[in-house]
Amino acid sequence: MNGTLKRIAVACLAMFALLMINVNFLQGVRAEGLSSDPRNTRNFYERYAIERGRITAGGAVIARSVETKDENFKFIREYPDAKLYAHVTGFFSPESASAIEQSENRLLDGSSADLLLRRSIDLFTGEPTKGANVDLTINPKAQKAAYDALRQSGKRGALVALDPKTGAILAMVSLPTYDPTELSGTDKGKVFSRYDELAKDKSQPLLNRAIGQTYPPGSTFKVVTTAAFLEDDTSRNAQTTVAAPQRLPLPNTNISLPNYGGSACGSGQVTLIFALEQSCNTPFGKIGMDLGYDKMNEQTEKFGMGEQIGVPMSVAQSDFGPEEDQAAMAMASIGQRSNRMTPLQMAMIAAGIANEGTVMKPYLVNKITDAKGDAVEEAQREELTDAVSPETASKLNEMMVSVVSNGTANHAQVPGVQVAGKTGTAETADGQPPHAWFISFAPAEDPKIALAVIVESGAANVGAEATGGGTAAPIAKAVLEAVLNK
Repeated sequence: MNGTLKRIAVACLAMFALLMINVNFLQGVRAEGLSSDPRNTRNFYERYAIERGRITAGGAVIARSVETKDENFKFIREYPDAKLYAHVTGFFSPESASAIEQSENRLLDGSSADLLLRRSIDLFTGEPTKGANVDLTINPKAQKAAYDALRQSGKRGALVALDPKTGAILAMVSLPTYDPTELSGTDKGKVFSRYDELAKDKSQPLLNRAIGQTYPPGSTFKVVTTAAFLEDDTSRNAQTTVAAPQRLPLPNTNISLPNYGGSACGSGQVTLIFALEQSCNTPFGKIGMDLGYDKMNEQTEKFGMGEQIGVPMSVAQSDFGPEEDQAAMAMASIGQRSNRMTPLQMAMIAAGIANEGTVMKPYLVNKITDAKGDAVEEAQREELTDAVSPETASKLNEMMVSVVSNGTANHAQVPGVQVAGKTGTAETADGQPPHAWFISFAPAEDPKIALAVIVESGAANVGAEATGGGTAAPIAKAVLEAVLNK
């Protein structure tokens, strides 16, 4: 081989080597960046090339893909009853997704390893790839009742309902809501513009308040304080006498804790059941101080607080708050100070009491089936914690029934049904109306549903009364009636 040919051969080898280096660099180093580059339209079109699976609830389709006549976008996402289920289904947009559309994306688009056999069969038979179908635990009647009742309040808020025996989520509503269809179109400009509007909206319609926001639980937390008190001494019961001063001096401060509205709580010595019925502050503030931080915090953890939970969407962590002084302990024990809970967590507390002391892990996905209807995955009930003994749960059940029949929650009464519940009024920032809470389960003797509802700033005017009994309990009643067919 002469010199010229050698030089040509070397040059060719060098160029080939450079080409291979570049290919490996693109595939191994820059692949992810190129794939996610917004200028890469291939991924954009591919998201709409596959028929994503349906999302269903109680036999109703709440999200589906429909075929289009557009050669670039074969399928587009559609959401019947879009606003009703927005925070459950989420949205599927050109470049992102949320809620179930996000958490179950690999199943819905057919790329999950769990669908490998289905894809192999489809490849052999020449059928196009289709996503799996996701069936949810949502009860459509409960969801609709919760949505309608919350809307009628005209306020922001959330409601979560559970099956206390399994942990299945029967309803999950957050207001204000949005239309996921507006975020699932193929016009990037319109989608991004609408998302930007929603993201900047001060009312936060994209936020799922049921699982993504924590609030001071107010007097609903008194059931946890009561649980800790009963667990600390098993001889205690509903008729145990507790101190109930009109005002409780807070140690090392110049202030005292009053009852709601500054009222007296009986004669100063009352039964535990009376204190819970009337939602007195001073008895529970004193109980919390007497028990101390460690026992109170341990009880909150037994109800699942501090657990990292996915339903499958991630849930904001509820927290009793840090150990401080006795004054802070009294306030935390009545659901104030640094005490912060999600509506889901409060529903779990109600469900744990309803389920003889055992808190079940909450879940939203009932089952997964492939495009042919064959089972891929089915939900398995799972115990999360043993919050209290069955004996303590029975005592709490009795007292919470009395709260509805004789106390602050009479607006939650359902004819022919024994309802258990606890109201709550949670103070917020100075000058702002308080939040209205209610937790409940029914029927008390054989609970089928447990729930929590919050109405943000539930009073119409600053300083107006916004007790959970007057504002939140009627919303809960509507859901109880829907589920129990009353």
